[in-house]
Amino acid sequence: MTCYYYRGAYYKAFWADPVACTVGEPRNEYRGEAKWPLLIQNLHRYALYFALLFIVLLSIDVVKGFMFNDPATGHAKFGIGLGSVVLLVNVVLIGGYTLGCHSLRHLVGGVLDQMSRKPLRKKAYDCASCLNRHHPKWAWFSLVFVGFTDVYIRLCATGVIHDPRLF
Repeated sequence: MTCYYYRGAYYKAFWADPVACTVGEPRNEYRGEAKWPLLIQNLHRYALYFALLFIVLLSIDVVKGFMFNDPATGHAKFGIGLGSVVLLVNVVLIGGYTLGCHSLRHLVGGVLDQMSRKPLRKKAYDCASCLNRHHPKWAWFSLVFVGFTDVYIRLCATGVIHDPRLF
């Protein structure tokens, strides 16, 4: 809810703000997000840390998703199932969306006056900027695929469908 991209969509849709390109603002001054209820949007910077933690947790799930129990030996061995691929695509899409976040760009390099003095941070900033150029696409694809992933895992867990092993 606090993502800069999604904010632009629902500010316009629900609050008609900005109303349109050729229509003036209903107020004389710009208040930004300094007044309630938009003040809560400042939580975006802190929500980023929570989202980064989720990428780590989802990545651990992906690694576990590629490990299958071998009935002959009783040990886990590498394999690929449709569910493994679904989990991998899910974390890639969420990672692309989160790592292209405006707040992350600011965190890794936006506060520097001269990026040439910090080449590693410049590289991180450039990577985040590259992902940020397509932030709306990452947002929508990850949103839809998270729903698909949840439904797929639920259906497999309840036995409604079975996860086919590809390799």
